[in-house]
Amino acid sequence: MSTLRKVVIVGAGVAGAILARRLAALPGVAVTCLERVAPDDHSEAGTGLNVGPNAIKALRACDPALADDVIRQSLPWTQWRTSLADGTVLFDLPLARVADNAGIRIRWSELYRILRSGAGPAIRYGCEVTSIGADPADPHRTRVAWTENGQAHAIEGIDLLIGTDGRYSATRAAFSGLPETRHVGVAILRVLVQDRSQGLVDDYEQWFNRHHRLLAFRVPPDHIYIAGTYPIEAGAAIPDDWKTPEGMRRAFLPEGREASPAVRWLVDAMCEQAEHAHWARMQESDVRFVEPVRQVLYLGDSAHGMAPTLGQGATQAMEDASCAALLIEAAVRAGQHGVRDWLDAIDLARRERIRFAMELSVRATDTMLQGADPVAGARWKTEDPFIDDLTRLFRDVALGEKT
Repeated sequence: MSTLRKVVIVGAGVAGAILARRLAALPGVAVTCLERVAPDDHSEAGTGLNVGPNAIKALRACDPALADDVIRQSLPWTQWRTSLADGTVLFDLPLARVADNAGIRIRWSELYRILRSGAGPAIRYGCEVTSIGADPADPHRTRVAWTENGQAHAIEGIDLLIGTDGRYSATRAAFSGLPETRHVGVAILRVLVQDRSQGLVDDYEQWFNRHHRLLAFRVPPDHIYIAGTYPIEAGAAIPDDWKTPEGMRRAFLPEGREASPAVRWLVDAMCEQAEHAHWARMQESDVRFVEPVRQVLYLGDSAHGMAPTLGQGATQAMEDASCAALLIEAAVRAGQHGVRDWLDAIDLARRERIRFAMELSVRATDTMLQGADPVAGARWKTEDPFIDDLTRLFRDVALGEKT
């Protein structure tokens, strides 16, 4: 019996691109990664992100060369400071206290470019998936059909189908249905602006005006990522006046006292780009890494939509992919070709880890909820229980027991 395993990855986002690169190098594994956009199309990734130290630690363990490429094209995340909008510092944490290495700050588009180029020909671009489902000839395998350059293609008898196609995963929908989302109670606007701050903004920092949080940090080559939050009831429409410069100034500039120079600059820059801001709601969804019968794996947002409060969205996607790659590689090189065993090992390694990260992220959102007290919210984040949890988050990456 042949031990060649057909692996199909749907989506070349963070997790998909990392996994495609690593699995394509394995003997006895034929990898096809299907990505909808063209190779140079990163138009849906026009903002910045901070990636936690735990992701860099995991990626280094899995793929040191790729980790080095990512680090070279980013800025280090070494500090987390929280202040009031007038500049009063509430919380100032060097990440070296809670992490073994720095995180990074980078543009989404640049991260996609690095990860996708690293995977090389393992990724096929311009692929519009038309159907995902069970292989009628086998109770465990699957099939995928897609169009590419106007031509129809399909792969049947897939030994391992991996859904890395985002929060609204068509892969997960095909087998389990889309998970029900839970609203955290926060709306968030995001914008990327040219850095003309003359040094007012650099590493990761937050400023609170009542329950409105302004977050910003610098990313290469010369931009600043800005995010602002508003408490909102689940299901409520985002009011139009929040999206105006006047509404933004009301939310983020303090009344009766001067805003700090950094906050004044950020609010002005955000207002200038108000019409280009991206709006969303903080949400999370139930965790599901594997299907119980079909040999299907979900990673990243496909497996666990999570609140972005601690910068763990792309971070946990990197952890997921690094863990899956290491466990599958170890099994293949040891001659263990049972795909069900691969899936069980990944699920065991990741399930509790991601639940911990999700719970901590929601708990840390307290200062952004309606009526929140940012001073009290910052105070408990300086105390040992939260610092211990943050240390666990940033240091104890869950990569599983490699065979």
